[in-house]
Amino acid sequence: MNVHQSAIEAIYSGWREHQALLIAALSPLTPEQLALKPAPNLRSIEAIATHMIGARARWFAPPLGDGSKRFSTFARWDRRGGTVRTATEIVQGLQFTGDYIHSRISTWSPEEWEETYPGEVHEPEILTRP
Repeated sequence: MNVHQSAIEAIYSGWREHQALLIAALSPLTPEQLALKPAPNLRSIEAIATHMIGARARWFAPPLGDGSKRFSTFARWDRRGGTVRTATEIVQGLQFTGDYIHSRISTWSPEEWEETYPGEVHEPEILTRP
């Protein structure tokens, strides 16, 4: 394993640990707990978690050309007026999107890590791989 690969693996090892802790914290929450907000003008726990899932799918699939049909369905999870998700659904969304992303990045070459992509109209910045 070269230095580039070992650094990436160390980063994503920490990311997987963070993901596991997040899932453990969200798993037992009731609908009432998921609806809690730190302040009236801020997002609920459910909204933050579904935003993480939706952002993963929106960022990763279209710009990079990756993503299965199932992966792409998560892109709408955090849209206004969408379905309120249970803890079980959120955990499944986090697991699927996290596992899918990790399976894809593990195949990238050093050159692919350096690729950039133009943003969309509503997100005009230049995107890079994670």
